[in-house]
Amino acid sequence: MTDDAVAGLRLLPWEGPNGKPVYTPDDNPEGMIARLADSMEREQLTAASALLELARQMLTVTEPLPPDQSRFVVARLCDVLSNTLRVAESRGMRLTTEGADE
Repeated sequence: MTDDAVAGLRLLPWEGPNGKPVYTPDDNPEGMIARLADSMEREQLTAASALLELARQMLTVTEPLPPDQSRFVVARLCDVLSNTLRVAESRGMRLTTEGADE
């Protein structure tokens, strides 16, 4: 979608079919979908914080980690980073839209 096409839409914190972004009209910030999206964003950011703390603790271990354990943590870090970037993009889009109205 172009920037003009997403004006007035909210990027939701989950993916649609084939990993495509999902949008909803952003005209009801207190609506059911907006509240669900807000809740999911909070959960995603909480999970990212917890995993970041675990990864930091793992970096303090002096012995090498088993490759499968390292791969698992890196894969989860990629997941939470993707989610966090989507939350940031969604919130940034809404800030830009709000600023344009003023």
